[in-house]
Amino acid sequence: MTTSLDVLSDLELLAMFKDGQRSAYEEIYHRYWAVLFNHARRMVQSDEDAKDLVQDVFSVFWLDGPSLEIQTTLSAYLYSIVRYKVFNLIDRKKVRSNYLSSLADFIKKNEYSGEYRVREKQMEELIEKEIAALPPKMREVFELSRKANLNYREIAERLNISDNTVKKQMSNALKILRSRLGVVFDLFFY
Repeated sequence: MTTSLDVLSDLELLAMFKDGQRSAYEEIYHRYWAVLFNHARRMVQSDEDAKDLVQDVFSVFWLDGPSLEIQTTLSAYLYSIVRYKVFNLIDRKKVRSNYLSSLADFIKKNEYSGEYRVREKQMEELIEKEIAALPPKMREVFELSRKANLNYREIAERLNISDNTVKKQMSNALKILRSRLGVVFDLFFY
């Protein structure tokens, strides 16, 4: 007799997930996605940012979940990851805003000198180097999206792959580039 997962406790689902049962992860995802999204949306005031944050939370949970030793409840753990992600987003936006304000001031004052062009060129080279280091298929999908400005469906048709594969490749590429480039990534891709 099969037990319906929606009647299981968070602890039972977490134990099943740690044992490699993907269906337990899916139940946790369905149980918490909407409440975490609403929580994140209240804090960041943006549906898109909230969706990205919750996606990041579940990505972290997927990767770290099997080895997690949660000292609180699962819901408290997930909410704490959301708060952490919100603080990171706020910090990134603050850095980006400060950078853009500073850049605007330089341009207004005609102080965009050769030194800044050199730094900009170095950042572009660093970004290109990291893009070139992506796995070939992922790099191709990323470049078609960001350089050729194709949407996921157009990329899927061109490469003869599914839209979901394109979406997953882009998500992975963005995570890799964000982790390697930090603030530089946010300045150039958002």
